[in-house]
Amino acid sequence: MPEPGAAPRRSPQGVPYSDLQHLVNADGLHLFCRYWEPAGPPRALVYIAHGAGEHCGPYDEIAQRLKELSMLAFAHDHVGHGQSEGERMNVKDFQVYIRDSLQHVDLMKSRHPGLPVFIVGHSMGGAISILTACERPSEFSGVVLIAPMVQMNPDSATPFKVFMAKVLNHMVPSLTLGTIDSKWVSRDMKQVEAYDADELNFHGGMRVSFAMQLMGAAARIEREIPSISWPFLLLHGDTDKLCDIRGSKLMHENAASSDKKFKVFEGAYHALHHDLPEVSESTLKEVTGWITDRIPAVTSP
Repeated sequence: MPEPGAAPRRSPQGVPYSDLQHLVNADGLHLFCRYWEPAGPPRALVYIAHGAGEHCGPYDEIAQRLKELSMLAFAHDHVGHGQSEGERMNVKDFQVYIRDSLQHVDLMKSRHPGLPVFIVGHSMGGAISILTACERPSEFSGVVLIAPMVQMNPDSATPFKVFMAKVLNHMVPSLTLGTIDSKWVSRDMKQVEAYDADELNFHGGMRVSFAMQLMGAAARIEREIPSISWPFLLLHGDTDKLCDIRGSKLMHENAASSDKKFKVFEGAYHALHHDLPEVSESTLKEVTGWITDRIPAVTSP
């Protein structure tokens, strides 16, 4: 408990957390949360995991569609992202993202017991989604992955570069590498401009230590893939330069799941939900349709 008269905890933007929906994670850090609650009783819970350097705000469109279909969507800004506490786009261990995701899922399950739970994850949020579902494979009714980070791009993660990253991680873990090139986020220039103008996005360079965490997560996913048995939908653009489509192909081909689907969007870039209007609309329909089909029918007494 804070001491009487202690200054209230504030978000990186200076807003007191008492004015924001939030949860406090196991490290005592405040994570900003969003909830999209349908008017009537929800028929499913959907946890949304955002990607590296962004926040959960841009998922409003997906969440609103789910809400219209009587699903309760919820999300938080990962540690070090958006309106949550923590060093910007850095994490001591990738497992923190998974642990915090399970904490939020457990919280929502306690409020709405007995409902099926789904996950939607994009980019690094896709990696978080995969590893979260792998920790509790029987608890999730399905996972939707929009351009997930499954593998590091073999062109950028060459053996020599990986070796150098490991050396640098020991010597100068805070050294920054290149930034995320926003022009590859979407083919829709309005979306790229919105991404660049969003002050809640992180526009700085990626630290070596953070890159090492991503590499570790990708290696973990590769080991997990053969034993994945939960239902999943993979959506990926074949011109994605930020998350390699080969990772999605690998997962689709090698996962043990009997219920798995892989849809490729020709010419599309990374953020399919923010790509050209026809692609983003098709993505929203795929996501909502796939989840709807997997909600158990309510049998009348």
